[in-house]
Amino acid sequence: MSISRTQLLADYLRGQARRSLDRVEPNDEGRNARRALALLDAACYAESLPEDDPLVQQLEDAGRFGPLGRDPFEPDERGRRLVAEWQGAEPSELVLALSGGLVARLPLDAATE
Repeated sequence: MSISRTQLLADYLRGQARRSLDRVEPNDEGRNARRALALLDAACYAESLPEDDPLVQQLEDAGRFGPLGRDPFEPDERGRRLVAEWQGAEPSELVLALSGGLVARLPLDAATE
């Protein structure tokens, strides 16, 4: 039995949450812990999505689950930056942004110009 795309996405987000918790930065004022909690919330949300959800389909269409749609989730560079800087909001907003629905409207792009 193969793992679902929603589980692959949730696994990626949980892994990023663990990385955030493992980061040691002087004076981070809890930023890494907040990011980890926000990513765990997003992982739970992703896991609750039906496999045929349009956001999941957009991620697959963009090749984020590999060429056959069965590989571990891998965002593009913009998605990696988004996850690395995520401070929380509604968990659905992160999944929407990763699928391309919000990325252009997020302030992340301004930081790279």
